[in-house]
Amino acid sequence: MNCIRKPAAVGLSKTLALAFLALLAGCSSVPSASLPPAPTVAQSTDYTYIIGAGDSLNVIVWRNPEISMSVPVRPDGKMSAPLVEELQAQGKTPVELARDIEKRLSTYVRDPVVTVLVSGFIGPYSEQIRVVGEAAKPQFLPYKQKMTLLDLMIAVGGLTDFADGNAAIIQRTSEGNKQYSVRLKDLIKRGDTSANVEMRPGDILIIPQSLF
Repeated sequence: MNCIRKPAAVGLSKTLALAFLALLAGCSSVPSASLPPAPTVAQSTDYTYIIGAGDSLNVIVWRNPEISMSVPVRPDGKMSAPLVEELQAQGKTPVELARDIEKRLSTYVRDPVVTVLVSGFIGPYSEQIRVVGEAAKPQFLPYKQKMTLLDLMIAVGGLTDFADGNAAIIQRTSEGNKQYSVRLKDLIKRGDTSANVEMRPGDILIIPQSLF
């Protein structure tokens, strides 16, 4: 049995329309989980940055400045450098990529020592943070270690006038798209730091529009 009967389109008053939308929202699934506040003291983590398409890399070959250079990671996830025509970069850490470059260069350079530094951060799509809905500037952002919900909201310019901030959810892709309720209005408008939570790679923040 359907949760809602479809109302007649003819003669539907504004009051009935609003009531219908409220009922529709009530029949949808509501996140039951909540997240603990973001820690005020830095905690240890094993997070390591993963290179993504669009990143800028500085490839430094010790004692070989002529083959050291800055290179972009192409949309296909590969990079090219002197003596290294094509090499997969996306999905690797800078250290892993440096070891792969050393293997390629060993044919031409004796005992190459390579360092890879990331100078422009975008990261793989799977780790980007996305903000959709009633944010002032909906967008995707590269994940940064210790990034919090407040950091994210500052980056997107806060909420629109039509946002239902306390009905927002975080969809956590790293946990099988599990949803967590968050209180953006309390955090931004009332300065309630207990509503600030820590973000994770791949999180999607969904900010709905207020029905009234």
